[in-house]
Amino acid sequence: MFAKKIPITTQQKKWFFISLAALLLLLAIGFIYYFSVRQGLLDRAMSRAQKQLKDEYGLRLHVEDYGFAGLSTVALKGVTVIPDSAAQLMAVEQLQVSVEFWPLLRKRIKLDAVGMDHASLTMVKEGDRSNYDFLFLKNNAATKDTTTTKSSLAQKVDRLIRQAFDKIPSNLDLNEVHVTYQDSSGVQGLHVPEGKMRNGRYDVDVFLNEVSDKWNLKGQIDSDDEEFSVTVTSDRPDMEVPFLRSRLGLAVRFKAVTFDLKEIKRHGKDQLKLSGNWKVEQLQVQHRRLSEKPIVVPQASAEGGFLLAENAVELLENSSIKVHDFVVKPKLKYTHTPSKLLELSVSTGQFAAQDFFDAIPNGLFETLEGIQVKGNIAYQLDFKVDFDNPEDLVFRSQMDDRELQIVRWGKADVAALNQPFVHGVYEDTSKLRDIVVAPSNPNFRNLSQIAPILQRTVLNTEDPFFYKHHGFEEEAFKLSIVTNIKERAFKRGASTISMQLVKNLYLDRNKTMTRKFEEIVLVWLMERSKVVSKDRLFEIYLNIIEWGKNIYGITEAANYYFGKTPNELNIGESLFLSSIIPRPKTGLSSFDYTGHLKPWVRRHFNTYGYILSKLNQLHDVEVPEAYGFYGVTLQPNLRPPRPYGVVDSIPSSDDLHDLIDGIDAEEQQRRSLIERLFGKKEQEEVEEE
Repeated sequence: MFAKKIPITTQQKKWFFISLAALLLLLAIGFIYYFSVRQGLLDRAMSRAQKQLKDEYGLRLHVEDYGFAGLSTVALKGVTVIPDSAAQLMAVEQLQVSVEFWPLLRKRIKLDAVGMDHASLTMVKEGDRSNYDFLFLKNNAATKDTTTTKSSLAQKVDRLIRQAFDKIPSNLDLNEVHVTYQDSSGVQGLHVPEGKMRNGRYDVDVFLNEVSDKWNLKGQIDSDDEEFSVTVTSDRPDMEVPFLRSRLGLAVRFKAVTFDLKEIKRHGKDQLKLSGNWKVEQLQVQHRRLSEKPIVVPQASAEGGFLLAENAVELLENSSIKVHDFVVKPKLKYTHTPSKLLELSVSTGQFAAQDFFDAIPNGLFETLEGIQVKGNIAYQLDFKVDFDNPEDLVFRSQMDDRELQIVRWGKADVAALNQPFVHGVYEDTSKLRDIVVAPSNPNFRNLSQIAPILQRTVLNTEDPFFYKHHGFEEEAFKLSIVTNIKERAFKRGASTISMQLVKNLYLDRNKTMTRKFEEIVLVWLMERSKVVSKDRLFEIYLNIIEWGKNIYGITEAANYYFGKTPNELNIGESLFLSSIIPRPKTGLSSFDYTGHLKPWVRRHFNTYGYILSKLNQLHDVEVPEAYGFYGVTLQPNLRPPRPYGVVDSIPSSDDLHDLIDGIDAEEQQRRSLIERLFGKKEQEEVEEE
C-alpha cells in the first residue's frame, strides 16, 4: 500500500515563502548588527584579556594590530607576552584564530582553526626566578571560586578535559615555531619548521636544537568524540628527550611511544572514567635516585585507565602492565578526603618464574643477569595506609614459590658462598682492600670460635628472628613504613642480616631505589634456594662487617678495641660491639678519656641485656652489674687525651649526625622489639623503669 500524497495548497505555499523570507530577513539583520558591533566586542574582549593577565598573573599582553579576517576568524599581528620583571615569554608575528559558530551561540568557545607564523616561546630560569613562575601561582579569583563552590575530583578533571578539547583546533597551521628553555646548565630548544593538522589528523616533525635530530608526532584528535592518539618516534634511539635532564635530572630516550585515549565516560557529575592504552619501544631511563646506569626496557605496554570519583582516583578493573611476557594487573586507589588513603593490591596468579626475570630491564639488576630458573610462582601483596593514621597500616606479602628451582645463578653466584672466596671492601665507591673469607685468613673465625654471647647480642640487636624468617621480616617492614610516614623522612630501615649480607657482598654503594629492589630479589632467591645454611650466612656476616674505621670482621674488632680474640669477649664487650654495628665509625666516641663508656651508651646495655635475660640467653654467662657496662674498658692507645674543660673525643659533624639518627632509630627499634617479643604491657613497664 502507498501513502496518499496530501496536496499543498496555494495558501500554504504563500505562507511558507513568507516565513522563509522573514527568517532570511532576520538573519540578514542579525548579520548586519553582528558586523556593525563585532569590532567593539573584540576591543572590549581584548581589554579584558589584557587586564586579567596583568592583574592575576603579572603578564603584559601587547598586540600591534588585530581585527576580523572573516566571519569568525580573528587575525593578530605582533603579539608579545612579557612577565613583570622577567624576560619575554612569547612572541608571535602573525596569529589567526577562528572559532566554531554554533557553540559560540551557546557561549562556548570552541576553536576551529589556528594559524601561527614565526612564533617563539622562551622559558628562562635564573636562580630561583623564572619567567613562567605565574603558572604555579594561585590567583585570587581562583581561590574565591574554590572556597565558594566545591567541585569533586571528577568534576575538576572533567572540566579540564572539556577545556582542553575545546582549545584544540580541528585545523592547525604552524610555520617556524620555536620552543626554548634556558637555565644555568645551557639552552635547549625545539623547532617546528612546518606543521599541519587537517580535520584532526596530524603528522608533524619536531627538530631538536635546530639540528637534524628529530621526532615525528603522528595521530588524530577528535574533539567532538573526545578521542586522542599520538605516536612519537625518534630518528635515533640515543636521542634524549629535552628539558627533563635540566629540570628533573632525568634522562629519557626511546625509539617509539604510542598513547591512545580511547574513551571518556561520565556517570553523573561525580564519576568519570578514562580508558586507553600505551606502549613503548626501546625505552631508556636514567636518574641518580633510580640507577647509576640507564634502565633499558625493550618493550612495554599498558591497558586500562582510571576511574575518578568525588574524592578518589583508582585504576580501572583489569588494568594491566606488560613487560616482555610478564603481565601484572595491579589494583590501586588513592582517596584524598576525608583522610589520605592509599590502597594497593597485586595478585599475579601462577606464572612462569623465568618470565619475571626475562622482564627485568637491562641494566636494572646486574647481579641477576644470566640467571635461569624453572617452575611457576605466584605473588600476593595487600597494602593499605592511612597517612593521617599510619598505625593502622595493612601490609601482607606472600610468595608461593614452592616450585621454584634455580638452574643457574647470574653474576651473583650465591652457591659459591659455601666455598672460600674473596670479599672486596669499599669506602663509598673506592676499594680499600680484600678480605679472604676462608680458614687460610688468620683473622677468619667460624662460629665455634666466636663467643656465643657475642653471637646472641648481635642477633638480638640486628635481626632477632634471623633463624626463623626467610630473608624478610614482615613486621619490621610495617614498623619501618609507619615510622617513616610519621617522621616524613627515612628514619628507619627494615634490613635483616640476610639483606645486609647481600648488600655487602654483591651490591655497589650507590643508594638508589633499584639497588634496594635488587637487594630484595637477591635475598629472596638466596633464602629460597637454601644452598647456603643460616649458620654459614651468619658466619660470613660476622667475618666481613665493619666495626670501625678500616676495622672489618669480628677478629679485627675484638683485637682493636679490647686486645682480645673473638672467643674471649664477655657480655659487656659483646653488647658494646653490637651497639656500634649501625654506625661503626662512631665507635670510639662512645668512650671517655678514662677508657670507660659514656653514660648514654647504658640504654643499649639495659635494653638488650634485659631482652637476653628474658629470653633465658644468659643462663651460661656471668652477669655483672648493668650487664657489664662498667667493666668495658678501651685499650689505652685508643683513648682520647684528658680534656681541659672540653671533651676531645667529639665525633665529626657527619659522624655526629649519623650518631644522633642512629640513637633515634635505635630508640624506636628497642621499643618495638620488646613489644613484639613480650607484649605491649611489658614494653610499657620497661619504659617506666
